[in-house]
Amino acid sequence: MLIHDQIVVQLDARGATAALGNFDGVHRGHRALIEAARSASPNAPLGVVSFAPHPRRFFQPDAPAFLLTTPAEKARRLAALGVDHLYNIPFDKTLSAMTPEAFIEDVLIGGLGLTHVVVGADFRFGKARAGDAGFLRSYGGERGLAVTIHALLEDDLGEYGSTAIRVMIKEGRCLDAARQLGCWHAVSGPVIQGDQRGRDLGYPTANLGFGEQITPCFGIYAAEVIVHDGPHAGRHPGVASIGERPTFGVNVPNFEVHLFDFKGDLYGAEISANLVTRLRGEEKFDTIEALIAQMDRDSAQARKVLETASVPA
Repeated sequence: MLIHDQIVVQLDARGATAALGNFDGVHRGHRALIEAARSASPNAPLGVVSFAPHPRRFFQPDAPAFLLTTPAEKARRLAALGVDHLYNIPFDKTLSAMTPEAFIEDVLIGGLGLTHVVVGADFRFGKARAGDAGFLRSYGGERGLAVTIHALLEDDLGEYGSTAIRVMIKEGRCLDAARQLGCWHAVSGPVIQGDQRGRDLGYPTANLGFGEQITPCFGIYAAEVIVHDGPHAGRHPGVASIGERPTFGVNVPNFEVHLFDFKGDLYGAEISANLVTRLRGEEKFDTIEALIAQMDRDSAQARKVLETASVPA
């Protein structure tokens, strides 16, 4: 998959059929848009038009971190779906002030050279969100841009949507989030150096920073770790901790994951830690011995959970 970070793209990236949206999480609703785009023009390149940064970050620069997926994780998920081109449109002052007509003519047609776009029924765009899916279809159609409007999809939890999934993640509802995502929610990024307490406890961990990712509900999780590069690339079962480590004093929210039966150096490696089940909440222990005993129980429980866990259909 080729990633384009400008509004005007080269000739070899033009002529695509693309799904439009933010695609945070790449959930089942997003996947339906991509499949609709694939079906609409099976012989054309398949694209996704997204925005960087997320418009919410542009309009609310001081808001807490909220993303479900890092840019790298989003790109990996889209590539796995067979997307040929990811067009990352810079969302800045110029784009936010653009009229719906200008967005269609200057970005979608003139800049990206798209021939067909697919949007959800609730799609809004342009200055003050003045454009909707119906306007896109009528105005775009007059200028040779075919537009498919896809109905919103839902299950018994409600409409598939990034906002609802964020609530599930904050509440520790891993299975519900996976039902809407179509995959486990992952904390992802390069492994950074932690305080190395886990090594002293017999539980060495890989540490990640949250950055712009949403902080899940504090607690202990059964986790499936995907190492994307380096000599240890592959899938590894493990147990993750999210929280402030109260046994060692109040700290900033921290993510660390212990990979079972693993030996090696992961510093700098890009990983995704899939949160499969929240085993318990965060606790403070009176002694290190009590903490280690609980970690032993957590690990045994996580191993058991991971033996049979699967993403809900």
